[in-house]
Amino acid sequence: MKTHAINLFKRLAAVVLFAPALAMGAGALHLDKAPVSTNPQRLQHGATLFVRYCLNCHSASAMRYSELKKIGFEEKTIIDSLLFTGDKIGDLMTVAMTRDDAEAWFGTAPPDLSLIARAKASETASGADYLYTYLRGFYKDENRPTGWNNTVFSNVGMPHAMWDLQGVQTAEAARDGHGNETLKLVPPVTSGTMSASDFDEAVADLVSFLVWMSEPYADTRKTIGIYVLIFLVGFYVLTHFLGKSYWKNIH
Repeated sequence: MKTHAINLFKRLAAVVLFAPALAMGAGALHLDKAPVSTNPQRLQHGATLFVRYCLNCHSASAMRYSELKKIGFEEKTIIDSLLFTGDKIGDLMTVAMTRDDAEAWFGTAPPDLSLIARAKASETASGADYLYTYLRGFYKDENRPTGWNNTVFSNVGMPHAMWDLQGVQTAEAARDGHGNETLKLVPPVTSGTMSASDFDEAVADLVSFLVWMSEPYADTRKTIGIYVLIFLVGFYVLTHFLGKSYWKNIH
């Protein structure tokens, strides 16, 4: 019993001593605020980027191409510009790459992105903030098998799919205000086809689409919620006066 109490005390002491350090380490990861938009044109641009740069490896198996009409795409545009050879507009947004091939090429199968914007949410930041910072945080690293690394996801197995848009940037060690070592991105040594501001805007559109895809009926749900609240308020008022009417002659 005495030994057990001593061990318990040691564990509690370790938690008290190291919790501040762990909290500082967790806070060292800075996530930029994602400018998420619900504008149909921005969502359409994001969907186009998703098909061109993400859907080669990442599937979105909970989404059908036909659902893209909800953000303003015409059916003909989807068929002519977004479908791969052999796909139909009613098909799910899947990839031809098998899981075994993905594990052989990348070390692990790329995750499905249907709910990625919700899966990456935390108590301190939204999934959109994570994705927005992550997609802009790739830098050249010759020590990695793919030649790329990321400031948000260290030693990531994913290459920089949009390097031709952003250009090639590098990273150097730096320290933040708490003395923690971080990586500071250095502006592109090789320019991309977009300026830095245009690339940030393109990533914001892509992230906006990922947020929409994770819950395409969010606006409908919120509208229904407003009507439900109005109904409950009206029902409460009705039952309140009905109750007073029933009990007014009872003493």
